[in-house]
Amino acid sequence: MSSALPPKPRIIGPRVRVCIVASKYNEQYTDALVDNAVEELAELVPQARVDLVRVPGAFEIPVAVSSVLDREAPVCVIALGLILRGATQHADLVAQAVTTALMNLSVQFGRPIIHEVLLVDDEKQAYARCIGANLNRGKEAARAAAAMIDIFQELDRSMPKNPTRSHSRNA
Repeated sequence: MSSALPPKPRIIGPRVRVCIVASKYNEQYTDALVDNAVEELAELVPQARVDLVRVPGAFEIPVAVSSVLDREAPVCVIALGLILRGATQHADLVAQAVTTALMNLSVQFGRPIIHEVLLVDDEKQAYARCIGANLNRGKEAARAAAAMIDIFQELDRSMPKNPTRSHSRNA
């Protein structure tokens, strides 16, 4: 995990659509992640249309991402949430399931999914990563999304797509 925000990529090009899928649980922190990501995207990708889908908790994020990708898919999805560890292993199990599902969806659909569903030990860590300025994962997610949009646009310009490969489950 990085200790500082990555550099700011800038996307210049056609209008793009980005979707943020964020949990409502731990609302103070997830709202801050969303606000920071949207603010940073507006600066980095000013021509982007950002759609927001809110789900009850982190566990519901992958199925919502899958549903978004089954429709007119955005160029990139940002998954935002916060899981606070408790006295049981529940948080670790949810975090692992979400991570695995998001990676599988990204590969399956051939779309970047930026994973910032955070697993933290306490509210101090949550504050630092969601609200604070130095480790802000909402801003980091937007920067990663902008970088991936740029990379995928460059791939589209320089390499033709394989028409025999399908990224949809229904193919």
